[in-house]
Amino acid sequence: MQPPRPGRNERLFMNAPLERKAYRYFTPVTAIFVTVLVISNIIAVKLVSFWGLTLPAAVILFPISYIFGDILTEVYGYANARKVIWTGFFCNLLAVAAIWAGGLLPYSSFWTIGGYTSPASAQQAYTAILGFTPRLLVASFIAYLCGEFLNSFVLAKLKLITAGKFLWVRTISSTIVGEGVDAAIFITIAFAGILPTGALLTTILSQWLFKVSYEVLATPLTYLVVNFLKKKENEDYFDRDTNFSPVSFRS
Repeated sequence: MQPPRPGRNERLFMNAPLERKAYRYFTPVTAIFVTVLVISNIIAVKLVSFWGLTLPAAVILFPISYIFGDILTEVYGYANARKVIWTGFFCNLLAVAAIWAGGLLPYSSFWTIGGYTSPASAQQAYTAILGFTPRLLVASFIAYLCGEFLNSFVLAKLKLITAGKFLWVRTISSTIVGEGVDAAIFITIAFAGILPTGALLTTILSQWLFKVSYEVLATPLTYLVVNFLKKKENEDYFDRDTNFSPVSFRS
């Protein structure tokens, strides 16, 4: 005897794609990641000194993007982190384009800011602070993509190797790799031929050590956020069958 044929409603259900899980906090985490990235690139023009090290002002903020990259991969998986990394890239590109276009617009004859008493001097200040050179932009964008994707990839793979244990090992190890590549690419592309080789290596090492130390000190906070999100989202993703290509947008 043949089993009864499914009814129309049953056939529709059988052929329907599985509903994607809705996350409550994924959008706010993405917003923080993107905001940190865009602001970091704006304030990076200022050089600051920490314990004798000369670093861009963005070092106080940019490492947070790696912390949130760890959080995204740990909780939501590499595929979702990949979407956020590309979202940050294009949002940053839009911000750069808007700042560049704003600089091209003719300034008002009444425009003065701060201590600048003429519109021409105000325009120079705008360009000096917010303007980007093509070389620095290329360095920034390439370093960001390589560093963030490596950070996410290493963390996802280590999560499988450690069976989800030792979160601190994963976050610190992924940051060592990601931040190291980020610093090496950015400093090399931006300043090769301008700074002596010794100065280049010193600058790369200084940024790398500072950012990794930042991650280590922030580890307790990372634990709090990760544990909170795993509980609230009821998610602890393991990338067992994930396509790790940076340019794939499939979940």
